[in-house]
Amino acid sequence: MLGMYCMQPLKVIIEKHADGYVAYPVGISGVIVGQGDTYDQALADVKSAIRFHVETFGAESLSVDEPVIEAFVAEASV
Repeated sequence: MLGMYCMQPLKVIIEKHADGYVAYPVGISGVIVGQGDTYDQALADVKSAIRFHVETFGAESLSVDEPVIEAFVAEASV
């Protein structure tokens, strides 16, 4: 089922924290998160979570009205 979505890659944010890495895709409905001790482990875990999400909720659960073209990280003082 995920095969048709492999043609259009998802953008994934990977954050480094003191106790490891957290990864999540942007621009899709639902909550999908991966984690790991390394960047690669977090990325592999979020890919697995995306596959599980598709198996559970169907491939259409990854479709969005307006896909994310680019993702940026900014810092702001408030």
